[in-house]
Amino acid sequence: MSTLYSNNYTVIDFETSGLDPMKDRVIEVAAIRCVNGEIASEFSTLVQFDGKLSPKITELTGITDEMTAGGMDEGTAFRILNRMIGDHILIAHNAGFDLGFLHYTLMRLAGRSFLNSFIDTLTISRERHTYPHTLKDMCDRYQIPLIGGHRALNDVIACWELFRKLDEEAPVQQHLNKLGYLSKYGPPRWSPPHAELEPIQLKYAR
Repeated sequence: MSTLYSNNYTVIDFETSGLDPMKDRVIEVAAIRCVNGEIASEFSTLVQFDGKLSPKITELTGITDEMTAGGMDEGTAFRILNRMIGDHILIAHNAGFDLGFLHYTLMRLAGRSFLNSFIDTLTISRERHTYPHTLKDMCDRYQIPLIGGHRALNDVIACWELFRKLDEEAPVQQHLNKLGYLSKYGPPRWSPPHAELEPIQLKYAR
C-alpha cells in the first residue's frame, strides 16, 4: 500500500559552502510540505554567508558571494524551515548530508537537534538500481524533469517526484529511518540517533 496518503512529509535540500556540517554553512534552503500526496506549500531562500565561497561551489551551484549577501539571515531562515518541518517525516536525496547540516545548524542556533523520522531516496535508489544514483541520474531513469540541478528548490521538487515514483514501484515504508552508506567509506561521522545504518555495496550494470 502506498505511503503517500497515510503520512505527511517535508522534503528538504541545502546548498552549502562546503561538505563539513561542523564548520561549513548552509547558503541556500528549500523545503516543500506535502500533505495527502500533494505539495501544500514551499519555502526557498538564499542564506547570508559570512565568508567567501570557493570557485568550485559557485561553479557547482551558480551561487555567488553577491547573491548570499542579499540572502535571509540564518536564524530567520531556519525558524521558517522548522515550522515547515513540524512533525513531518523528512525526505531528502543523500539524507545523511542534509540531516547533518540540519543537526549542526539547529544545535548552533537553538541548542537542540530534530527528532523527525526520515526517508533517504538515495538509499532506496542504491538498493534498487545500478550505479550511478545522483538525483539527476535517478530523475533521468524515471523521466522526471530536473532543470537547474544543484539549486535547492529545483532539487526538492525533483526529489519529491522521485519519492513518488519509488513508492509507486514498491512501498518505501520499510526504508523509514534507514540510512545506507558505502562500505568502502564506512558510516557517516554523524547520523540521527534513531537512524538504522546499513552498509551498501554498489551494483554495476553488466
